[in-house]
Amino acid sequence: MTGLRYVYAVCRPLGAPLQADLSGVAGDPPRLLNHHGLVAVVSHVPERDFAEGPLRRRLEDLDWLTETARAHQQVIDALTAVSTPLPLRLATVFRDDSGVRVMMEEREDDFRRTLDRLAGRVEWGVKVYVEPEVQEESEQTVTKPASGRDYLMQRRRAARAHEDTWQRAERFAGRLHTTLSARADAARLHPPQNAALSKATGQNVLNAAYLVPRAESEEFVEIVDRTKGEESGMRVELTGPWAAYSFVEAAAESRATETGAGDPGEVQGV
Repeated sequence: MTGLRYVYAVCRPLGAPLQADLSGVAGDPPRLLNHHGLVAVVSHVPERDFAEGPLRRRLEDLDWLTETARAHQQVIDALTAVSTPLPLRLATVFRDDSGVRVMMEEREDDFRRTLDRLAGRVEWGVKVYVEPEVQEESEQTVTKPASGRDYLMQRRRAARAHEDTWQRAERFAGRLHTTLSARADAARLHPPQNAALSKATGQNVLNAAYLVPRAESEEFVEIVDRTKGEESGMRVELTGPWAAYSFVEAAAESRATETGAGDPGEVQGV
């Protein structure tokens, strides 16, 4: 089959086959490209969408980007079930198999070090939110002020209540992060999510990722579950297990070179 080569991830040889009906980006099933004991997981994709010029335009098409990201993540999830993949950027594309092999040759040492570090581990995401009703309660005025002085006093009380809520949230999030970090091999704090972009309700006060051995994941999940409802007005969300996106060193991330179809998209895997 002709076309460019879309690369999802690099991994060690798989311990079990990928699911037979797995579909990748552009509907093409992923295949394995072996090189020096490493495996690149690739699909064929059409030049009309993934050559340098068309790809730059396509990345501005939200519907196309969402569909591509979903197919990309579907392959990564399937790999995570049978291996420890090193996920590459969304829309990492090369001209042909030779271009993929050149990339693997150039990054071989980085890939091996990173895969050794991630072996047998998965990523779990934990977020803490202040529920919307708690924010509203800390800001609302109970009675109509009778004077300017009453108004100022009510505003001061509301400000103190707001500050108390955030201090309580920060203490809770800090304790949770410390507890979970002690049960993980590594942890990463990400910037709080923008509510307008994430569509999540409430204000995000903790957005963290934890690298956890597979064998200890059940215990990790139980610890998170026990914190839910522990602090009134705080919502704890757990996601995963994921491929270890947050723990892939920048040096190990591949970019298409002149042997490829052009620079891959800057959008990170989701």
